[in-house]
Amino acid sequence: MDEIRRLKREVIARGAITAYCKDTMRLPGGGIAFYDHVEHRGAAAIVPVRRDGRIILVHQYRNSLERETWEIPAGGLNRNPDGTIEDTKPAAIRELWEETGYETEDAELLISIYTTVAFCNEKIDIYLATDLHDPGAQHLDEDEYVEYRDFSLEELKEMIFQCKIQDSKTVAAILAYADRIREGK
Repeated sequence: MDEIRRLKREVIARGAITAYCKDTMRLPGGGIAFYDHVEHRGAAAIVPVRRDGRIILVHQYRNSLERETWEIPAGGLNRNPDGTIEDTKPAAIRELWEETGYETEDAELLISIYTTVAFCNEKIDIYLATDLHDPGAQHLDEDEYVEYRDFSLEELKEMIFQCKIQDSKTVAAILAYADRIREGK
């Protein structure tokens, strides 16, 4: 069977965190099709679990949805001074500190996801942090307005299945963490 193959990628527009592209594709049998593609440099997220087992989520406005959401702390990856993209683990730990004031010395990879495989390459590495230090002040960017609160795992699962949490990284992360707990890992 012939493979689908990209012949050309044309950047149509660039934004602050994404680029919108038009891909010219060769189809099996020789036909040509045009696909949309959103280029994203990736992100990192973290499931912060307090010593008492409660999980911290952030509450913030999301423009694309025109409403506030409950999510795990997360953020896009930055460029290093040499132009490379930063590693996800320190980025996840940084996002925890910025959005909640909590700090941790270490975090372990819980799950990696691609958020919308039909048209975007955004990959998010999601970490688990269980050794949290009491929070200091938040360190928000000037355009961020973030509150945070802790929940029990059962509360979060209920919120997911009642469609009160719909953010894909948060759903995947909470259910992966719940499975880990269930398996006793």
